[in-house]
Amino acid sequence: MFPTFESLIPDKQIQILISAIIAMLINLRSIPVIINISGLRGLMDNPVKRSSHKTPTPTFGGVAIFAGVLIGYMIWNFGDEGILIHKVFAGTVILFFLGIKDDLYALSPTKKMIVQVLASAIVVIGSDLRISDLFGIFGINHIPYIISILLTVFIFVAMINAFNLIDGIDGLAGGIAMIASTGFGLWFLVNHHYSLACLALCLAGSLIGFLRFNFSQTQKIFMGDTGSLIIGYIITVLAVKFIHLNVMHAWEADSSFVSAPIIAIVILIIPIFDTIRVFSIRILRGKSPFKADRLHMHHLLIDNNLSHIYASFALYFTTVFLTGITYFARSYFSNTQLCFFILFLLICYFVVGNLLEIRRLKLKKEEYNTNDNVSSTSSNNNTKDKLRLSEISN
Repeated sequence: MFPTFESLIPDKQIQILISAIIAMLINLRSIPVIINISGLRGLMDNPVKRSSHKTPTPTFGGVAIFAGVLIGYMIWNFGDEGILIHKVFAGTVILFFLGIKDDLYALSPTKKMIVQVLASAIVVIGSDLRISDLFGIFGINHIPYIISILLTVFIFVAMINAFNLIDGIDGLAGGIAMIASTGFGLWFLVNHHYSLACLALCLAGSLIGFLRFNFSQTQKIFMGDTGSLIIGYIITVLAVKFIHLNVMHAWEADSSFVSAPIIAIVILIIPIFDTIRVFSIRILRGKSPFKADRLHMHHLLIDNNLSHIYASFALYFTTVFLTGITYFARSYFSNTQLCFFILFLLICYFVVGNLLEIRRLKLKKEEYNTNDNVSSTSSNNNTKDKLRLSEISN
């Protein structure tokens, strides 16, 4: 009998490490090809008034992310795979083609929402992946089946769109997803859920390869809707499964978190808070919550003279720092108390956003006044030059 990959490398952890590296290498090798093809075919995102980039840029980085995750995961056969992963890839393929079509021809929000609900329902109903318990938050534990289905599908659709919304500057959506997938992946690995760990770390590996080009000044590429839909979907699968497994093993104190929902929220705090803030402000100002603008935190940081890389790393640090605080605080506070802590953080997020918006307006006024003074000086100088020329000619 000829050897298989599994017999040659039986250690699951090494298998997963190899898969993550392969996913990264696929992105590093394939993205330059995608950039060249996009340039030849004119498949570029042209900057508009609210864009943070100044030159046409390819938007099909999501194709490489998808390929990296799929190939990296499929190399091995994990015994704990079950039906969940099959449903996850079914939903991922659906969102992949939705994203491709949306990147080529802008689709209406209604059409995208219908497909997102379908992809979410495949996992939620098809594999019974539900948030069925709130761990005593505000006295709520078990959630009835229908309500848990509706709640989980809503969370899927909200998170898919949240990652789409924060994909506005270089490295932000990819970096936040990389941090989250690494965190969930390591927990799954430590607790011997190898198929989920491989899925999470393959996504992290793919995103590391993608970020090398997303931050590049000479070979830049965006993930597009293809990428943001896929990573939002897979990250939500990982977060909900993280909560689900902690419900199932709540009696095992060494391998479970009673505060699992809180930890999942804090790991994804930037896309969640940014979506809540932007939608709230748009509605309060009488606008459609889906109308594009520059109210996002990343846009405010850029408009306050931070570079793309500094703005992204500031939000990376915020994610890691708050996750660390919450991880240690879970031993001293109840879930309800931690919920009030998250509410306090949300208020702080609104306040910081409003302060940055005020400062942005002040900077714009100063820039306008400076330009106006320069124009006036230039106009006066031109008038003087004309008078001198007139005197000379006379």
